[in-house]
Amino acid sequence: MFQPKSFIYEVSDGVGWITLNRSERLNALTFEVYRELTDTFAALRDEREVRAVVITGAGRAFCSGGDVQDIIGELFKRDMQGLLEFTRQTCELVRNIRMLPKPVIASLNGTTAGAGACIALASDIRIASRAAKIAFLFVRVGLSGADMGAAHLLPRMVGLAKATELLYTGDFISAEEAERIGLYNRVIEPEELETVTRELAQRLARGPAFALMMTKEMLNREMNVDLQTALEWEAQAQAICMQHPDYREAYEAFVEKREPRFEKQ
Repeated sequence: MFQPKSFIYEVSDGVGWITLNRSERLNALTFEVYRELTDTFAALRDEREVRAVVITGAGRAFCSGGDVQDIIGELFKRDMQGLLEFTRQTCELVRNIRMLPKPVIASLNGTTAGAGACIALASDIRIASRAAKIAFLFVRVGLSGADMGAAHLLPRMVGLAKATELLYTGDFISAEEAERIGLYNRVIEPEELETVTRELAQRLARGPAFALMMTKEMLNREMNVDLQTALEWEAQAQAICMQHPDYREAYEAFVEKREPRFEKQ
């Protein structure tokens, strides 16, 4: 098992837990954290014992974005090529989260801003504490609101009008408002966050990994196609799943009135 240096990584009951732990800096991202997160999500594709992934933060923030001292100050020293190398790296992190063929849950324990908001957005499910206000802050520091896939993913999640407002203003919204517009899946009391997250993550980890992988792939692929194309892709995906042993196992478990024992991928 790999051991990143810039955050905590643990495996428990088929779930890989990533905990950002620069709590004194509100878990702000450094160049090292970006690189290790990107590499970790790539490596998780081949970790057979990990069937679901959780990313969360320590302390009172999930992630406050890029570290002003360690990243933003350093970027002023770079030319256009150097800046593009960095921005492409941040986008690679989002790509690796979306391309990971396993469920990713963002467990939002507190303030979620900037790049932290984009990491949450790229995850498959967002479970949030009531303390987890969120903002896409980029325009407030003179940057485009279109960062790390936000202009692609956010309108598909909350609608174009609300996404435009959030990306134009960079304002924080409460966890309750984020849930109301469909950005958060669930909002719960802070003391319940870890328990609820763990229960869902373990449920997904026990589920049919191949079927979940196929579902995530279809969700990604169908974002930009017409209905006819989507229907054909889904027909093919379902036929493939029907050939997988998990499909027969689910049937036999139903007949035998027991819990199914799905394969590990």
